[in-house]
Amino acid sequence: MTTPPSSQIGLIVVDHGSRRDASNEMLERMAEMVADVVEYGIVEPAHMEIAEPSIQTAFDRCVARGARMVVVSPYFLAPGKHWNMDIPELTEEAARRHPDVPFLVASPIGLHPLMAQVVASRVAHCLSHVDGEAAECESCAGTGRCRVRTAAALSAAGDDH
Repeated sequence: MTTPPSSQIGLIVVDHGSRRDASNEMLERMAEMVADVVEYGIVEPAHMEIAEPSIQTAFDRCVARGARMVVVSPYFLAPGKHWNMDIPELTEEAARRHPDVPFLVASPIGLHPLMAQVVASRVAHCLSHVDGEAAECESCAGTGRCRVRTAAALSAAGDDH
């Protein structure tokens, strides 16, 4: 099989899906960021369950936009049941509507070398924030969660979190 030109490859970035709108919106922003750095002409977000767009919806959108191949990229850190079973099954089901469009379920992020840099960058930012040198990151913005705590102080306040 010959891979089609990159402009005809549809890339679906899929996460678990959440009841929290902010989490689902974060995946949409990630898909936009991915679209800005990849050469594929078609990038769509999808959620494995709970929220829309589903893998089926994203697969249909890719084909409607001209994809001659669809690649599903799990936005997961490690392989597990979702990567091994759930996402492939949902992708196979979605592909049945488009029997001539080949698909690939790519591996999760895993131990990719750049992940160490991502972890280092995030920790450095959080430490800068608690030192008053940086704003909260996009994950913590408005939550006040990025703060230093001690178990003793939590126990004294009667807080279990």
